[in-house]
Amino acid sequence: MVMSEQSDRTWLLPKFPWVMRMTWSELLFAHWQVEPSCIAALLPPNLELDTRDGKAWIGIVPFLMSNIAPRWCPPLPRLSRFLELNVRTYVKLDGKPGVWFFSLDAENPVAVRVARATFNLPYMDATMAMTKMDDAATITYQSNRTHRGEALAALDVCYESCGTPFQAIPGTLEHWLTARYCLYSANRKGRLFRGEIDHPPWTLTNANWTVKKNSMCSGLGVDLIGQPHLLYAQPITVRAWPATRC
Repeated sequence: MVMSEQSDRTWLLPKFPWVMRMTWSELLFAHWQVEPSCIAALLPPNLELDTRDGKAWIGIVPFLMSNIAPRWCPPLPRLSRFLELNVRTYVKLDGKPGVWFFSLDAENPVAVRVARATFNLPYMDATMAMTKMDDAATITYQSNRTHRGEALAALDVCYESCGTPFQAIPGTLEHWLTARYCLYSANRKGRLFRGEIDHPPWTLTNANWTVKKNSMCSGLGVDLIGQPHLLYAQPITVRAWPATRC
């Protein structure tokens, strides 16, 4: 089975070469349980909502993208580093659990347009800022969507890692939420595509956060009730393959 040297993947890597590499850091997974009926109606036909114990999950994930570059190329000026914030749920197709993105806000307008055109993903322009406090353990993260024709959305939070680092054990909720090695997207004709990624298993800690504003799901008609399940992730290097028709 062709896998990474360290891997918790459940299926083979693609047989063709990866095309892009990047680093994800300062990443927070914030997840809420929601009723499946609230989410299933937002998905394209033929894509199955992935649930756990009868519940769907929606996630808000702020992070920093860096060292972005095509294979065999150095990082590109003005394109290799930017903040990103995604809103997502979990789906499956042909036995492969993956991610469905409702939105991906980013501060780089060139990257937004390239991603929208190339990967059929709902990238959106936003003004964004991230600051690490003096202790380097606390992060403030702010985002305000500015994309023309899209619903306004904002996030203003402060989060920090706490506890002992760990790798999620298969079968746990933490593993189910984070060990996702593909994304799904659809073009304007409704045709589904799968984009594969690969990386070592996440090193995670529990997390705390303080919220000043969170309207990232208001345009979806989904209410986020109660405190979220929070995980902070240590930096990870990711390889990505081009999206292929499902």
